[in-house]
Amino acid sequence: MQQKNAYLLEGQRLSAPPLAPGLYIVATPIGNLADITVRALQTLAAADMILCEDTRVSRKLLQKYGIETPLKPYHDHNAERVRPDIVAKLQAGGAVAQISDAGTPLVSDPGFKLVRDAAAAGLTVTPIPGASAALAGLAVAGLPSDRFLFAGFPPAKKGQRGRYFQELAASTATLIFFVSAQKLGTVLAELTDCLGNRDAVIARELTKMHEEVLRGDLVTLEGAISERANLKGEVTLLVAGADRHVDVEPKALDELLAAALEEQSVRDAARSVSEQLGLTRQQVYPRALEIAKARRQGG
Repeated sequence: MQQKNAYLLEGQRLSAPPLAPGLYIVATPIGNLADITVRALQTLAAADMILCEDTRVSRKLLQKYGIETPLKPYHDHNAERVRPDIVAKLQAGGAVAQISDAGTPLVSDPGFKLVRDAAAAGLTVTPIPGASAALAGLAVAGLPSDRFLFAGFPPAKKGQRGRYFQELAASTATLIFFVSAQKLGTVLAELTDCLGNRDAVIARELTKMHEEVLRGDLVTLEGAISERANLKGEVTLLVAGADRHVDVEPKALDELLAAALEEQSVRDAARSVSEQLGLTRQQVYPRALEIAKARRQGG
């Protein structure tokens, strides 16, 4: 039987220092299991219990590093039921670690209510930082990183997605989304419609064997993705924020819209002019509607 409170690193069995009571939020690799930190290994080995989303996924990590700490499922479906027991264990002096299937817990993962309840009970909550798909994508994107907004997973329904993207349209921060590979083409098209044709980066399967980073604008990337059948993997999508210095004369905008409306619908005219001027569709579409309405009334 292996030694408890120990972990395996480079062929050596090492003892983990004891943990003070409290809740530990532990980041785990987003793909490459070698991206685990030594401190994370020590914490997982010394904890009384590890909360995880899926025991099958987390067990692979623990087995690689020879960690025998018991796993307990904690996810959206059972959180309300098991959270009081976890808080009680913490209040009794337990050391509990929380992990997600990949990356930093609580970033588009369940768990913030446990942190809130633990803090409200006067318990210590300690971060054990490490991998994050959002930050890894930002690091390689080549987009402005002085200001960024993590927007998580877009809503599942088209109408809700459109409203969500429009709410983000005026933000000058680099936008970071998690998107399923199957919906990537659709999301790229809808973002172009709502935000205009901005620079963007697709970071897929980061740290894994088939890691891929595609750079371009939203329209170009949509075209590239449309040629890829059965695209799979985890996708971090990064989109440039709204131009912080766009200043267009109203007369120039009206002239471009009037010309576009000669041959295009209101929707298409707003889209083409917004792309041409670097504006968002939300900034252009209302004026296009006004011009089209005035033409109908005048004619």
